Amino acid sequence: MADAGFEDVTYIGHRPGKASQARSKQAVNSAMRHGSELDTSKKFGGGGNKQFSANKNTAKLDRETEELHHKTVDHAVSVLIQQGRQAKGWTQKELATKMNEKPQIINDYEAGKAIPNQQVLGKLERCIGMKLRGKDKGMPLSK
Repeated sequence: MADAGFEDVTYIGHRPGKASQARSKQAVNSAMRHGSELDTSKKFGGGGNKQFSANKNTAKLDRETEELHHKTVDHAVSVLIQQGRQAKGWTQKELATKMNEKPQIINDYEAGKAIPNQQVLGKLERCIGMKLRGKDKGMPLSK
């Protein structure tokens, strides 16, 4: 500090601008007025939070053939789900609400279009009180 002169200025608490401030329209116009160097290039798909795993699944579904296809819920299981729900007197929407799932999921399982998910099947078993997996399908769920 001994070699600091009277013309030297020290800013306390001054922070440089953020990168987003440097890219603002006001900052770009100011730099153009002063003749500063500008780099104006757009990045393709920049700033997005996209996951590309969905593209792989759709490609698999497009290549689906008789020997390579996704396993769906068995017809017997879909009938058991319908019978268990109707025995309780619930609609598909009420069952979905009790399971904390969307009504479309219940519709897909009852139509036999859904790809089986063990967690969803477990929730269905607990809600309707009937086994949907294993050898003893349709038997009451033992506690």
